[in-house]
Amino acid sequence: MAKAVILFLRVGVQLLALPIYLLSFLGIWNPFCKKIFFPFFIEKFTATYNQRMSEQKQELFRNLQEFAGPSGELTLLEIGTGTGANFQFYPPGCKLTCTDTDLHFQRGLSRSTAQNQHLQFQRFLVAPGEDLSQVADNSVDAVICTLVLCSVQSIEGVLKEVLRVLRPGGAFYFLEHVAADHSSWSYFWQQVYNPTWKLVFNGCCLTRETWKNLEQAKFSEIKLRHIHAPLYWTPVQSHVIGYAIK
Repeated sequence: MAKAVILFLRVGVQLLALPIYLLSFLGIWNPFCKKIFFPFFIEKFTATYNQRMSEQKQELFRNLQEFAGPSGELTLLEIGTGTGANFQFYPPGCKLTCTDTDLHFQRGLSRSTAQNQHLQFQRFLVAPGEDLSQVADNSVDAVICTLVLCSVQSIEGVLKEVLRVLRPGGAFYFLEHVAADHSSWSYFWQQVYNPTWKLVFNGCCLTRETWKNLEQAKFSEIKLRHIHAPLYWTPVQSHVIGYAIK
């Protein structure tokens, strides 16, 4: 019965989004989304998200400096940098390498770079999280990934690369929206919205159980918490936050 209701409501949502589905069928939506809509949306969303999640981000990155190498320098690699939403939370003087697959965030990224001169920007790489071949083995102290694993092709592939580039004892920091508890209304609506949400928001999936991938990866230790983000009336309130040590 529940599955039938979900399918019925999905059709209703898809009818409301029919113009986007038609543009997608005609091959127009995807390039428009990547070049114009999604970068514009992310820039606006980032400002709201950072405002509402500032306390959680500050707490998450509070101990980053503890993972600095023997020289005292902290080298960071960020996967899916986007517009640089995390820059303000990183400790002064750390050396940062940024990666993303989308060059259309450049305007917001340039602004964030200019506003965060406390960081040493090393490189900006165009690369998916599943293929960080431009980064050497065991070469970084910490890898950062926030609101990215919802849309990658393979979470397992990303985590495999994270473990490769991290030095022994290095840490992987994550903050990701995930599937809600299966018995909740939140999860019900996530299932309803998910097909259309993925189309509109560039492949973002609402129902991934990312914590399972993190727990199954070959980290020596993981500190993970489930939280409800103050993103009211949205299907992305359920989050996992924490870090894992190689």
